[in-house]
Amino acid sequence: MASIANIRAFQAVRGYSTAANVKIPLVLHGIDGRYATALYTAAAKKSALDVVDTDLKQVKTLVEKDEKLREYLENPTINKIEKKKGIQQVLSVGKYNELTKNFFDTLAENGRLYDTVKIINSYGSLMSAGRGEIQVTITSAKPLENKDVEKVKGYLQKSSFVTAKQTLIVANKVNPAILGGLVVEFGDKTIDLSVSSKVNKLNHLLTETI
Repeated sequence: MASIANIRAFQAVRGYSTAANVKIPLVLHGIDGRYATALYTAAAKKSALDVVDTDLKQVKTLVEKDEKLREYLENPTINKIEKKKGIQQVLSVGKYNELTKNFFDTLAENGRLYDTVKIINSYGSLMSAGRGEIQVTITSAKPLENKDVEKVKGYLQKSSFVTAKQTLIVANKVNPAILGGLVVEFGDKTIDLSVSSKVNKLNHLLTETI
């Protein structure tokens, strides 16, 4: 059964997402995914995808650089009306599209400003997918050399999961906890070749046999 929060979020963005038959390049889940998809739909209808994308990147930069602004947006004790006035003031400095301003008003009214960065990241994922880009994260226990990253990228590019029109955008994430090997994430797929995964499987097998 959907939670009340999920229902409210759906109702909040319904006016955006049902406005036109827009092809969504990527299916996103979660509250941030729904808001981002709704904004993407509205922006596509108004031919403002790139403009809104630029706006959101500017807002993200502000939030990441200004600790007080980030704390303000994430503070649950500040009422919605005050937060709405606050985000309106932030957006009044600079040239932001009306769609962007209205969307942040909606976030404020529905108490979702604390999800600002997540929503912006999700919108970025939609834009990237629309350009035919596939975000790939290669997690390793230690930083990989460029030649190793390119080798993994080459394997993926030749796989059936990637078409000739798609471009792989690869990032290397370091996590010592995987002990060794690699974890490759792209789209909604995960290839776990880590040592920790193999150890966990072995432990599970030994537990079952004892």
